[in-house]
Amino acid sequence: QVHGIVRRSSSFNTGRIEHLYKNPQAHIEGNMKLHYGDLTDSTCLVKIINEVKPTEIYNLGAQSHVKISFDLAEYTADVDGVGTLRLLDAIKTCGLINSVKFYQASTSELFGKVQEIPQKETTPFYPRSPYGAAKLYAYWIVVNFREAYNLFAVNGILFNHESPRRGANFVTRKISRSVAKIHLGQLDCFSLGNLDAKRDWGHAKDYVEAMWLMLQTDEPDDFVIATGEVHSVREFVEKSFKHIGKTIVWEGKNENEVGRCKETGKIHVTVNHKYYRPTEVDFLQGDCTKARQKLNWKPRVTFDELVREMVDADVELMRNNPNA
Repeated sequence: QVHGIVRRSSSFNTGRIEHLYKNPQAHIEGNMKLHYGDLTDSTCLVKIINEVKPTEIYNLGAQSHVKISFDLAEYTADVDGVGTLRLLDAIKTCGLINSVKFYQASTSELFGKVQEIPQKETTPFYPRSPYGAAKLYAYWIVVNFREAYNLFAVNGILFNHESPRRGANFVTRKISRSVAKIHLGQLDCFSLGNLDAKRDWGHAKDYVEAMWLMLQTDEPDDFVIATGEVHSVREFVEKSFKHIGKTIVWEGKNENEVGRCKETGKIHVTVNHKYYRPTEVDFLQGDCTKARQKLNWKPRVTFDELVREMVDADVELMRNNPNA
């Protein structure tokens, strides 16, 4: 049985979990039960945890958009940093220290301005955004509760993980949605930021399995989860277009660079400086040797398969609902 916390909204904000309802049309719950709450409200967290008495808690809640964290720095710190402390304190207040296993969604953004390549569990942290800095506090407060109270608490330092359910304003989903719309004749061109940012991209379903495996071990520990492969935003664009039969040729430099379709001559991609971050993270590459050895985990979905799945899913979505 799964219990989840959902923020109150004037419109339904459960689109990515509709399929988990017993009756999606009527929002009737089955083995998934949702509770109204918020990581900024410690009282509701205590009430929910005391009522549910969970055996495992996965803290995936966050303001998780790196660029937006520069605009919402205080809110990001409150939710991503102090929110984790509120959850840990709620476990302690409810007397569940000895019965709960706690997973904290840490992030490769902790490494930021990377101090070694590839990054592993012992690599020094150097966050480059309010999001990364807030997650750094959360990482260490989890370690502190583990050592101070003997709580089974782990940090999963997950590198970028994507799927068709990724939020529409994240770069990978923005690319797959835009390419799908161009394929269907619903869009001509879209804008991106730093095309040369390089990331270690994996599939969310592989990474969620790793989260679960961390809580099935005998002793709590922290793990890097990654594929070990690095690809640029530019490459994600090229492979997405290739999947719909278009070849992108790049012209110009910096903010004047455009991606033109070789077959039609149309410009489909432009660069807009508003999508750049004040401090950029240029390169992330994870070393998941520890997870391979201790969790017997390895990624199954390749980068090419991930890109194809996301584009195909968005083509289907946009065909049925062009305004999605």
